[in-house]
Amino acid sequence: MSQSLNLYRQLANHKLFNKTINFDLKRIKLALKSLGNPEKKLNNVISILGESGKYTTLFSLRSFIEANNQTVTAYISPSLQDIKERFYMKNKYLTHKEIKNTIKKIEKLKIRLTIFEVFTLIYILNASKLNVDYHLTECGALWEKDSVNVFDFPLAQVVTNINLQHKNFLKKKTLNEIIHQDVGFLNNFTKIYIGKQTPYVLKKIKKHLKNNRSKVTYPSAWNLIKKNKTYYYQDKNLRIRINTKNIHSKGLLENLCHAIKIALDLKINKKIIEKTIPKIKFIGRFQYLEKGKIKKKLHKNEKLMIDGAHAETDAKNLANYLKTIKLPKYGIWAMTKNKEPDLFIKQFKGIFKKIITISIENESSSMSAIELNKIAQRNKINSEVGNNFIDALKKISNKENKILICFGSLYSAGNILNKN
Repeated sequence: MSQSLNLYRQLANHKLFNKTINFDLKRIKLALKSLGNPEKKLNNVISILGESGKYTTLFSLRSFIEANNQTVTAYISPSLQDIKERFYMKNKYLTHKEIKNTIKKIEKLKIRLTIFEVFTLIYILNASKLNVDYHLTECGALWEKDSVNVFDFPLAQVVTNINLQHKNFLKKKTLNEIIHQDVGFLNNFTKIYIGKQTPYVLKKIKKHLKNNRSKVTYPSAWNLIKKNKTYYYQDKNLRIRINTKNIHSKGLLENLCHAIKIALDLKINKKIIEKTIPKIKFIGRFQYLEKGKIKKKLHKNEKLMIDGAHAETDAKNLANYLKTIKLPKYGIWAMTKNKEPDLFIKQFKGIFKKIITISIENESSSMSAIELNKIAQRNKINSEVGNNFIDALKKISNKENKILICFGSLYSAGNILNKN
């Protein structure tokens, strides 16, 4: 873990690299050209973009591909517990040494890059050395000028749920502008998969794609259905039982179904998909801690769940799930400054008996626990400030039969998982 933190600090304090988000493809394209255009060596690229659900869609698809005895690389953002998680290469993650050596190659270019652009280059340089069946890439934010948007002929582009999550990166902070940035610049002559959307967003997406020459699969091509407490993937040709004890919300199940549709189009057999579903677990997304140091500190009748939900849409998904649980609920809430805490916490009115607010350890962009507490109280939610996660746990952990939910930030989720 210390090696991971050291690499993050090295990049954050680097004179050449900038941690400020700056959307512009000129820098990374110049770097790729100087490196001999390694991105052109990546075949069967599947780009995954949107505001919510990118990781869970990507991870599900990766699981199906590998269960089909095929190989894959994957690039995700952010990592939760270790920087290595960002760079999955065939059947392993890059080592800290490999990441460090790749950074040295990028430094020699003397090109000013953002840290996310450096991450993208680390992925491309290492993925280009491998002969694999598919390359899965997760967009950072928006699409038009995201550094992952450098592949001329991707096999597919997957659009997950579009919402207001990334509006702080735009001058026009509107949903229409986000839709335009995400969908208005998708490639022609590829396959486009659109995930479940609100009717308004879907209507706007269809308008943007009217003249796009790609084959577009809209979310009406499949459905998540429920019969006798069991969920199924359903399209016009077949039905697949979603046999899982690890995926707990409608939103995550829809992301899984989206990946099932893509996997079927990749000619992955229905039986392989069915056998793989029970094995899929999403780290930091509706994740119950079943063992570990923190779990041992809890009373036997306490459950602890971690969810990195941090956008209004994610909050609604989590709130809807929590409403189905009859146990008393207590929250530990942390969040970064570039989110919308007021809109987020509003979704949990009447759900929690109490919330403890905390700051995110080792994260300069974290909101203060005091400010989060004020926002919670303004929304008439019973809340209290905690000094840190362990202190928050002490304030609410007792013999009462209940569920504890740590939510609001993937960075906070990663910290908690590392403590466990």
